[in-house]
Amino acid sequence: MAANDNNNKTAKKGSDRSKLLGMEAEKEKNFADWYTQVITKSEMIEYYDVSGCYILRPWSFSIWEEIQQFFNIEIKKLGVQNSYFPLFVSERALNAEKDHVEGFAPEVAWVTRSGKSALKEPIAIRPTSETIMYPAYSKWIRSHRDLPLKLNQWANVVRWEFKNPTPFLRSREFLWQEGHTVFSTLQEAAEEVLQILDLYARVYEELLAVPVIKGTKSENEKFPGGHYTTTIEAFVPSTGRAIQAATSHCLGQNFAKMFDIQFEDDKGEKQYAWQNSWGLTTRSIGITVMVHGDNKGLVLPPRVAPVQVVVIPILYKDKDNAVIVGKGKEISKLLSAQGFRTHMDDREGYNPGWKYNHWELKGVPIRLEFGPKDMENNTVVLARRDGAAPKEVVSIDKLVERIGEVLSDIHRLLLERATQVRNERISRIARWEEFVPALEARNMVLTPWCEQKECEETVKEKTGPQKKDKVAEDAKKKEGEAAEEEFIPLTSAAKTLCLPHNPDLQTPIAEGTPCFHCGGKATKWCLWGRSY
Repeated sequence: MAANDNNNKTAKKGSDRSKLLGMEAEKEKNFADWYTQVITKSEMIEYYDVSGCYILRPWSFSIWEEIQQFFNIEIKKLGVQNSYFPLFVSERALNAEKDHVEGFAPEVAWVTRSGKSALKEPIAIRPTSETIMYPAYSKWIRSHRDLPLKLNQWANVVRWEFKNPTPFLRSREFLWQEGHTVFSTLQEAAEEVLQILDLYARVYEELLAVPVIKGTKSENEKFPGGHYTTTIEAFVPSTGRAIQAATSHCLGQNFAKMFDIQFEDDKGEKQYAWQNSWGLTTRSIGITVMVHGDNKGLVLPPRVAPVQVVVIPILYKDKDNAVIVGKGKEISKLLSAQGFRTHMDDREGYNPGWKYNHWELKGVPIRLEFGPKDMENNTVVLARRDGAAPKEVVSIDKLVERIGEVLSDIHRLLLERATQVRNERISRIARWEEFVPALEARNMVLTPWCEQKECEETVKEKTGPQKKDKVAEDAKKKEGEAAEEEFIPLTSAAKTLCLPHNPDLQTPIAEGTPCFHCGGKATKWCLWGRSY
């Protein structure tokens, strides 16, 4: 997408736009501008003078805190402990695992000077922490009694992206959690890989109301140096693109052999350990914005919304509003005491309509309006941000119960809507001739596939923007020859997203079913698409 900050002018532009209340761009007509506006005007992001780096303002960071709180509780149930490892990694350590470093080499940022002095050895800023953590693991692990070792850290990483830096989605510095665990057997490691994948799906579906597809990455798309990679894939209907939402990797014994992570088993024999790594990032916030937002701004899922209920007393000029304000504070205090994140907006100088627009832009799930007539009737007017129902009058005596019901209903409907739209945009096809049209319709495409690297690479090549030699083409036409290949007007190549785990997508392949592309023996259903 075009919303990036390749220079300081763009950053300034984003800042200027955030000063204007209300959305100008429409989601379905200009998604890139819409996304930039919604994250700046809602006060999620502030642009920074280093391209690809962004300030996460409290409105977005509090969502990350909710994710942290949920995930911390769940991984500790699995015996995972939090820790922290240094930001820097030596060149020697980073280069220890060839396949791994090759996968990250173009994105590694290096520190080469201290003040005016050149460092004797360049120091890399972590793009991920395998090569930082595993030398320590080799010291700590000696016996099968030391296993399993399960550590997680909440940290920042730096990957010097050059592909359209975009807040939350693709930035040079981002926040994440990374788990690194060690086991004595592949079976134990494989079990945890899926446990964590299920947790990631719960983060998206139970907190963010975003449906995801669980699956395994192809060999070409797996984590560099790993044994295999599992993933959850989300979908952005407005652009027809999938987006990798989180990954859980089985590293096998590759890193154990490279970093000499061995243990003595119960028979006294030396064995290499089996390892996993898994990560979830602040990309989750951007995905939530893209899936649920509308032309009024953010639509926040209630379970992560910084403010779940905003109370707006209706104030009048030249009148004593103290009673109204006092009652509004009582309502706010009542809801806060019941655990609802509540805010009362009694600011003077802003009329009610301006406040309604302000909080709609910020995506607050419920707005309560309260004026003199409501005071007389002991009621409030409840408005839902998701637009699923008209305003309703609620007795203050029943308000706590009703707020709980409405918040639950908003979450349910957001997830149902997103799931329905996502499902409608999965095109199941069996022949290559149907593939590109399905992509052009902004769908994900489910196909029978042979799982061969060469086949996958050819599909990417065929569906990428094709540059043609116009002179040669014209010459062939003069000679009466047809052009060898047609230009395929795609914005980016199709790629394998995953081999789905979902039973409704990964149905048994009938014997003799051909691969949709090469005609070889199909072994699995594969989900393809354009991806962020």
